[in-house]
Amino acid sequence: MSKHIIDEAKRCLNCKNPQCTRHCPIATNIPEFIQNLLNGNIEKAGEDLFENNPLSIICSIVCPHEDQCEGGCILGKKGKPINISRIENYISDYYLSIPKVYTIEKKVGKIAIIGSGPAGLTTAFVLGKKGYNITLFEAQDKIGGFLRYGIPKFRLPNRILDIFSENLKSMGVKIRPNTLIGPIITIDTLFRDGYDAVFIATGVWNPNTLNIKGESLGNVHYAVSFLKNPDVFSLGNRVVVVGGGNTAMDVARTAIRKGSKEVTILYRRDEDSLPALGSEVELAKIDGVRFEFLASPIEIMEDKIICVRNEIIGDKILPIKDSRFTIDMDSTIIAASQGPRSNIVSHTTGIKVDERGLLVINGEGMTTRKGVFASGDVVTGAKTVVEAVHHAKLVCDRIEEYIYNQYNNR
Repeated sequence: MSKHIIDEAKRCLNCKNPQCTRHCPIATNIPEFIQNLLNGNIEKAGEDLFENNPLSIICSIVCPHEDQCEGGCILGKKGKPINISRIENYISDYYLSIPKVYTIEKKVGKIAIIGSGPAGLTTAFVLGKKGYNITLFEAQDKIGGFLRYGIPKFRLPNRILDIFSENLKSMGVKIRPNTLIGPIITIDTLFRDGYDAVFIATGVWNPNTLNIKGESLGNVHYAVSFLKNPDVFSLGNRVVVVGGGNTAMDVARTAIRKGSKEVTILYRRDEDSLPALGSEVELAKIDGVRFEFLASPIEIMEDKIICVRNEIIGDKILPIKDSRFTIDMDSTIIAASQGPRSNIVSHTTGIKVDERGLLVINGEGMTTRKGVFASGDVVTGAKTVVEAVHHAKLVCDRIEEYIYNQYNNR
């Protein structure tokens, strides 16, 4: 075991009112799993982590820890907080490596889960372990959704998702890859074929556009497409990435790893306003990514991007007069967030969306169509993985209640 992990774990004060847990969106009992580790009960620590959060190992990698658990650590008030994420990752990785054999008592209830990102995987693990008949529909060839196709492998190894796939199959969950629900197989088809409930967790895959001249040029790409399969893109040496979130950092760092020599992130606000995690920004800088702040693109050309300088007055971003400048580039990648696709709602009656195209749900997690539930980014817009897990677990309870009532009120 890494001495660093032991040393960090021993620093835990085992607080009776742990602020680290209070700052965790899914209320992970952090002192407990640390004490289990120190007492030689690492398998118990891993089991408890999984029971509370089936995606614990992923959250240990991608969560904004400095704003959540580690941000709440009392030791961080006057010094350095415990590196909780490293400890959680060690325990979760150990637990994940243990071959799983599940003995599950089957329950009545057939559930279709559409999408295998964070919300879909959580629901499949929670309800699959309880014995429901689950089919997980995934539009791509492997499960993971944005976890696999939107986060670079150097941050989140695919082996984790591959193990998830095997564990789900061991639970009895059926996985149907390369199946897009909407145009051919519809929600109506699922109910016709005996599903008692449908859970939609399709995420947000439509890239937001900049609506400027030049977006259709051959050297302009969208982040969500690039990250899905970077190997098929020929970016050249000079790349401009438009955006300031974690996805923009992932794109820039991936471009460098694919051979681009000069990668510049163009962001319309100042550095303090970057929505990306501070740690991700620092890693991008270490990798050699350049930043151009307070600048917005106004036109993309074959060999350069025309920009304008900005100033922030109050909450408004205003272009500065006569401040145009250009950045030479071979390719531009737009990382301006994403919205939901409409392939399900456009082929289904009774499911309402809001002005952003996000699914409308009630307090029970049900959409405006009976028996159809939803959670994750397709409901909330892009959020963190741990928030998706938390909300999906709540909806799982509602799905159970719904199926129970369906069978006991007949």
